[in-house]
Formats: sequence, structure tokens, C-alpha cells
Amino acid sequence: LAQGGFGSCSGRPPSSRSVDKMSNVIHVKAYDLRSLTSKGLMEKLDLMKIELAQLRVAKVAGGAASKLGKIKIVRKSIARILTVYNQKQKAEARKQYKDKKYLPKDLRPKKTRAMRRALKPEQKYMKTPKQKTVANNFPKRRYAVSM
Repeated sequence: LAQGGFGSCSGRPPSSRSVDKMSNVIHVKAYDLRSLTSKGLMEKLDLMKIELAQLRVAKVAGGAASKLGKIKIVRKSIARILTVYNQKQKAEARKQYKDKKYLPKDLRPKKTRAMRRALKPEQKYMKTPKQKTVANNFPKRRYAVSM
């Protein structure tokens, strides 16, 4: 613990060492994935899954610490790829159902159950024929002096 108190001879914190070892890991950025096609995304996903399987084998075999640290990054990359893929699918479905009368339930606004079952504003303020006649025959009184 002589140099810097980090428990190593290099004198730098452990986090900077782990960054050096994992510098060859390719981080997948969501904005880069959005430019790919669905087929391209699936190919990238397959590659990541194969890499994850290899890393897990290395973990069981007692691999290096750099490989163990890489597992998390690959898992997060897989999640990112799947997220972008699902967003693309949903956007495509929205485009397909844009001018249709009915929407699939997963494309409808979520809101709350009570809000979904509530009357629409135009239904809420509709008047019965009798209410309309009464409103016509007995209009609201207007006064010149207001209090």
C-alpha cells in the first residue's frame, strides 16, 4: 500500500487499470444502431450472443478478469440492440396502422384504466333533445350590473 494506497505497484486506481484491459471492447451506441436495417441488427445480435457464450465459457474455465468485465458490456449491448430493434418494429406498425379505424392494443395510448373507459369530451358534453329545448326556451339571464 505504499504508492497511493491503492494496493498495487502501479500507483494508479484500479478503475484506470480495468479500463486499459477492456479497451478492445467495442461499445455499441444506440444512435449507430438506428442507421442499420432490421436484418443488420439481427446479424449484430447473433454476433454478440456468440461472443457472450464464449465469454461465459471463459468464465467457467477461469478466464482473465478482463473477460469477466466484458460480460456486462456485451449483455448491455445485446439489450441495446434488442431495444432499437423493438422500437423499429413498433414504428413500422404505427406507420402501417396510421389511417386505420382500429389500432392494436399495444399501439393505443396507455393512460389509466379509468381514463380509457371515461367518456370522450364530445360525448361528455352532448345534450338530450329536451335539454336543448329548455336551453333555447329559457336562455341564461344577463344582468347589466354584475356583483
